[in-house]
Amino acid sequence: MPKIVSVQTTNLPHKLEQEQALEFARGLFSQSFKDIERLLKVFHNGEIATRHFAKPLEWFKETHSFQEKNDFYIETATKYGGRAIKKCLQDSPFLRRNIEYKEIDAIFFISSSGFSTPSIEARIMNELPFSPHTKRVPIWGLGCAGGASGFSRAYDYCRAYPRANVLVLSVELCSLTFQHDDHSKSNLVGTSLFSDGVGCALLCGDESDAAEASALQAIPEVKDTMSTLMPNSEEVMGWDVKDNGLYVVFSRDIPNIIRGWLKPNVDGFLEKNSLTGRDIKHFIAHPGGKKVLDAYIDALEIPPEKTEISKAVLKEFGNMSSATVFYVMERFMARMPERGETGLMAALGPGFSSELLYIQWT
Repeated sequence: MPKIVSVQTTNLPHKLEQEQALEFARGLFSQSFKDIERLLKVFHNGEIATRHFAKPLEWFKETHSFQEKNDFYIETATKYGGRAIKKCLQDSPFLRRNIEYKEIDAIFFISSSGFSTPSIEARIMNELPFSPHTKRVPIWGLGCAGGASGFSRAYDYCRAYPRANVLVLSVELCSLTFQHDDHSKSNLVGTSLFSDGVGCALLCGDESDAAEASALQAIPEVKDTMSTLMPNSEEVMGWDVKDNGLYVVFSRDIPNIIRGWLKPNVDGFLEKNSLTGRDIKHFIAHPGGKKVLDAYIDALEIPPEKTEISKAVLKEFGNMSSATVFYVMERFMARMPERGETGLMAALGPGFSSELLYIQWT
């Protein structure tokens, strides 16, 4: 089965304390809400301490055009995406030798926070010495589920081509979608939660020589995946695309939806693999927010400590959309689970949809 051989992340340059973000929001939203102090509690209740952004806080105090923001998205995604790839292939503590760029057969590029044609991985290939025959698979619009979906699609590719080495690159610059003149509650919640991040993973097929470069005694192997779409749920999560950019759609019902809808999906997926929740040692959850993690605990009836790593990533980085699960997976790999231990990677996104991966360290 395909193996996750290396995962690395790259932080954006401007680190912001949550208290600074709160004061910024107070100044921006106070004239729109009489109960602003009550609403601002979301900044503390989310249990986020710091986040990273592509631009300094002062930049967000002014209005910027859609073109200006998207041009900077292309420039920054190319720069930091290239850095993440280099770390994943040549500066990774999970590898005994460097993986050459020409050894990569395909790149899956995941993002939902900007637009680029040609897509970002093509621009990176012009700067790094990949083979010109590397297959490019850009995936847009999966939001927070995109990272886990990228792992799943790389799994599919490696099953079809067992000698393949596949990169999954996620670049999310959610801050560049911020709408200065949108004083809605959804934008206020988004201001308290979302941030920027970059992650890259290397997956290798069964017959790949690159898999032998792993420095781990036990390698995470993807055993199975499942994608699920909730019909007619477009209004739960996503973007409204308007003249001056992307406006966040973020339903307050998401935690309740998770509680009622996710458990049957997970139970069915585990049963398909002759497992129960008790057999899963590591819960590799995309931390969409504190309420989302609490809903995971309630819905799946798992001990709160199984979300410890996801909570730590949320506290340090906020919700980086699809990139967040790379930060979680990187920390699980650094803990070096033993052979035979199992994991469940889970993420939720627009659609409304879920992505699940059954992982075993082998």
